[in-house]
Amino acid sequence: MSDMTLSAYSTSEERLLLREITHRVKNEFASAIQVLSFTAAKSPDRNVKAALADAMEQLHNYARVHHALQMPASNDDVDASAYLRELCRSISRSKLENRNIDLVFVEQPFRLSSERCWLMGMIVAELITNAVRHAFDRRGGTIRIECRTSGEFIECRVSDNGSASSADVRPGRGLRIIEALAQALGADLQFNFEEDGSRSILMIPIEQDRCDGPKSMPRVATDAACVL
Repeated sequence: MSDMTLSAYSTSEERLLLREITHRVKNEFASAIQVLSFTAAKSPDRNVKAALADAMEQLHNYARVHHALQMPASNDDVDASAYLRELCRSISRSKLENRNIDLVFVEQPFRLSSERCWLMGMIVAELITNAVRHAFDRRGGTIRIECRTSGEFIECRVSDNGSASSADVRPGRGLRIIEALAQALGADLQFNFEEDGSRSILMIPIEQDRCDGPKSMPRVATDAACVL
C-alpha cells in the first residue's frame, strides 16, 4: 500500500471512528434523558418532578451543543453565520445562563464548506470555554463573537470583558486543541490580553469557500448583534 493510499485509508478510518463515537455519545444523552423522564413520571413529589425536569432540559442543552459540533456527513457549502448562531445559543443555554455571563453574537452572512465551518465552530466553542474558565469571577460578564469577511480572509473574533491576563492563561489541552484546529484550517490565530479583557482573532483564508457579498466588507451598522 502506497504512502498516499495509507494516508487516505487512515483518514477514512479516523473519520469513521469519530462518527461512531459521536453516535454513541448521542445515544448516551438520549438514554440519560429517558431515565430521568421515567423517574419523574413515577415520582408523586412535585419538587422532585421539577428538579428532574430541569436536569432533563440541561441534558437537552448539552446534547444540542454536541449535535452542533459533530462532524458533517458531507462537505457542501453552508450558511456559516446561521451555524455559529445556533452553536452559540446552545452553548449559552448549557453553560452560561447560571453564571451571569452574556454571550453576544454579531451576525454577518457568509458561507463556508461544512467541514471548514465545523472546524471553525470547534475553535469558537473552545475559545468560549476558555473564557468561561479563566476570565470571569462570580460577577460574570460578556463574551462577544464577531465573524465577517475581510479581504481574502474570514475574520473571527472572540472577546471578553473579564480579568484574565497572559499570566493566567497557561498552555494546556484547550489551547493545544485550538492551535491544532487552526492549523487544520490553515488559519492564523492571535491572542491579545488587555486591561479590559482578552481578545482572540482567527484569520481563516477564504480559498475555495464562497462568501456572501464582496470579499472586502467594512464594519457597518447593518451587522446584527443579539444576546443569546
